[in-house]
Amino acid sequence: MGAGVIGKQGGGGRRGRRHGGRARPMAEINVTPFVDVMLVLLIIFMVAAPLMVVGVPVKLPETAANALPTEQQEPLTVTVTADGGIMIQTTETARDDLIPKLQAIAAEREGDRIYLRADGSVPYDQVMHVMGALNKGGFKNIGLVTDPGGPSLGGGN
Repeated sequence: MGAGVIGKQGGGGRRGRRHGGRARPMAEINVTPFVDVMLVLLIIFMVAAPLMVVGVPVKLPETAANALPTEQQEPLTVTVTADGGIMIQTTETARDDLIPKLQAIAAEREGDRIYLRADGSVPYDQVMHVMGALNKGGFKNIGLVTDPGGPSLGGGN
């Protein structure tokens, strides 16, 4: 027979027990559940944050005061027609008079955005010449007006 000695505690105890068989309290904190809860809260706040931007529906009181205009002046547009004519708003303008007129308008409406509309059949270089004139006329904020619903670059609509 084999000579083996098994202690009273069955031999499967924890090492380092020396206090009369009592287990010492664990000195380390398990942070895994804490991290799990924090990640769930983070996800909830990330999802809920964009929803908080929506305003509270309120029925505003009626007043006799005049409404403030949203835009003091109508947007300034320059149009290049199919025959190559240039129009500022609805007034036809000669190419030679374009830059001086734009400079006069830019002095009145400093920092304003100007919109450039051009017929689709107008050559690209003519549109670029008008854009250069807009820049020389004092306009740095130029918006190109297009018709939505045209063909996409991907080839399919």
